[in-house]
Amino acid sequence: MRIVVDRDKCTGLGMCEAEAPDLFEVQDDGSLTVLNDRPGSDDLEAAEAAVMACPTEALTLVED
Repeated sequence: MRIVVDRDKCTGLGMCEAEAPDLFEVQDDGSLTVLNDRPGSDDLEAAEAAVMACPTEALTLVED
């Protein structure tokens, strides 16, 4: 699985970071940094929660 961010939709609200702080970090300028775009099985549940929590639907998980 791979995390994909639609940068046009992302507004930097930080809901993803709240759900999965090991995977996402919102910078001071509001931009999103994906710390690990290929979460392992240990982080998959957190990644799914982050995708569901995104109010702008900027995040998706895609199969490789």
